[in-house]
Amino acid sequence: MALAAWNRRKWLALLVFAAVCGAAGSVAISLPNLYRAKATVLVERQKVSEEFIRPVVTAEVETRLQTIREDIMSRTRLTDLIVSLDLYKELQGKVPLDALVDRMRRDIQLELRGVESQMSGRTSTISFAISYAGRDPDSVARVANALARLYVEGNTKIREGQASRTAEFLKAQLAEVRKELDVYEQRANEYRMQHVGELPQQVATNLASLERLNTQLRLNGEHQIRALDRRERLERQLAEAAAMPPAAPSSPEDERLAKLKQRLDDLRGRFTDSYPDVVAVRAEIDAMTAATSRTKSHPAASIDPGARLAESIGDADAELRLLKNEERILRESIAGYELRVENAPRRQQEFQDLSRDHEATKERYGTLLKRYEEAQVAESLEQGQKVEQFRILDPALPPRFPVAPNRLQLLILGFAFGIALAVAAVFAAEKLDATFHTEDDLRSFVKVGTLARVPLIATRAETRRKRRDAALVVASALVGLVLVVAGSRYVAQGDEQLVRMMERGRG
Repeated sequence: MALAAWNRRKWLALLVFAAVCGAAGSVAISLPNLYRAKATVLVERQKVSEEFIRPVVTAEVETRLQTIREDIMSRTRLTDLIVSLDLYKELQGKVPLDALVDRMRRDIQLELRGVESQMSGRTSTISFAISYAGRDPDSVARVANALARLYVEGNTKIREGQASRTAEFLKAQLAEVRKELDVYEQRANEYRMQHVGELPQQVATNLASLERLNTQLRLNGEHQIRALDRRERLERQLAEAAAMPPAAPSSPEDERLAKLKQRLDDLRGRFTDSYPDVVAVRAEIDAMTAATSRTKSHPAASIDPGARLAESIGDADAELRLLKNEERILRESIAGYELRVENAPRRQQEFQDLSRDHEATKERYGTLLKRYEEAQVAESLEQGQKVEQFRILDPALPPRFPVAPNRLQLLILGFAFGIALAVAAVFAAEKLDATFHTEDDLRSFVKVGTLARVPLIATRAETRRKRRDAALVVASALVGLVLVVAGSRYVAQGDEQLVRMMERGRG
């Protein structure tokens, strides 16, 4: 039965098969070649150990790659590439520029290659490939290399920019903290100037000065007692001299020498022999002693003893006034030092409150200064390419063979589809054909016991008509086949979308 159907429908099956194979062959031949060039970029890690130099760029490679990709895929960047590399010449002026930009975005592919860390379990990118597809082998290689350079330049720009901005930010912060530190230092200096002698570190000095002043006050009191005793003694002598008859006068030099010796005794009781007043009085005594020894032979003028004693009492009164004045000064000084010692705890608390903010600001300034120095070193490393960087490992070369279309695969698919469609056409034609092809078909339909077979007697005119009909059928089939092939060629010629779909299907 299948053989009979084949005999009846073989020309239909051959026509369908030829049409499908012709269309597939026309499409395979007419589709444009699509080439893809690929450039590999290596991610080089930092050359200086992070134990010595802490990097200021902390963003992961994947994050930076995504940032760079967004920048490269921007309309402005892709437009510049289209214009500078003269891409899509056959479409320029025919489609909007935005359509060309979208098409270029689809033509660019980024492939990350990484290795999984055994400690963290995350995948670390060690390289990536940037590829571009187009119809011209040389052009796709130039575009792939240009894109790879943009990735390298973009990474360098991002790292240098981040390092520079970090250094500038830390520099600005350092300047602000320096101003705060200057303000606190100025306040501390003003506080020290306002409370000189009352600061905690001066307590020991104040106590030593207070002890020295108390010693001087005690000595002053002793000197006043001796001066009062001397004055009382002189007053008694003056009273006795007034009651006694006049005696031989003594010389003024002797009286003056006696006073100086008494004054020297008083000074030695208060100060050491190297004290300036002690040295001066001793020198004057020596000078007067020498002068007296030279003038002993000359008679001295007569001096009233009462007057001489009254003069000595006046000197004693003057000395008492000096000692009283010195006592007042010493007591004022002692009161001042005692006040300083009493105020020391309060000044200590106030100074600690003031110093606390100063020390905190100073510590913050030191931390910022250290980080700023590290940022400067990191910036110099970024400029010297001593840190993580992208390097083009394998530049793109013009591909020798297209990645699409796979013409052999198209022909095989067309052959298989032609056979399947031819079988389907035969099956459909048999199902739709209601004519009787054999006597058995007729007997099963009419239910007549006896059938007679009358042979067909073809006339010449009917034979010519059948030949004409057959020629028309063959011509129509050939014309249809040519139309199918031509239409397939017209549709497939320059159809990059179909080629790209086939490339994605292979991927």
